[in-house]
Amino acid sequence: MIYLQLLWSFIQIGLFSIGGGYAAMPLIQHQVVDLHQWLTMGQFADIITIAEMTPGPIAINSATFVGTQVAGLAGAIVATFGCILPSCIIVLALAYVYYRYRELKMIQGVLKGLRPAVVAMIASAGLTILFLALWGGDAFPTALSDVDFIAAGIFVVALVVLRIWKLNPILVMSGAGLAGVVLYQVL
Repeated sequence: MIYLQLLWSFIQIGLFSIGGGYAAMPLIQHQVVDLHQWLTMGQFADIITIAEMTPGPIAINSATFVGTQVAGLAGAIVATFGCILPSCIIVLALAYVYYRYRELKMIQGVLKGLRPAVVAMIASAGLTILFLALWGGDAFPTALSDVDFIAAGIFVVALVVLRIWKLNPILVMSGAGLAGVVLYQVL
């Protein structure tokens, strides 16, 4: 039964995660944390962190990690298959339609209409992870003491380094991880 639940959950995620892996984060969170309660929000954040650091698409990595946590190797295979199946079918169908009718204004209008929705889904995922990192929940803190100032400092430094100096994101993530290890051990 768990395999069917994993398959159906990740088919839904794969079907509705228009815009890539980051846009899928709210959908994965809804299925895995809110609906089925397979993972806690903390475990979900850890899986997202690991999925971002490993090679490959984040949604597929997340599906693999969640499947492993829930039902072992077979769960990982089922969840990953469920995540990629809708994409494979949709991409094949869209490629056919696009190459056949790419000059139609209706097709161009559909693509332009999807862009704002994709941006909103990516922003939602980013804010959820930011709130979790800085406040330990998915809402603004009620008191200043609820803020994790170490995480906030690492976030600000990483953001400045990425935006101003355009440093390689892998180096920034490695530096942030190292800073977290040092700062959380010392303070």
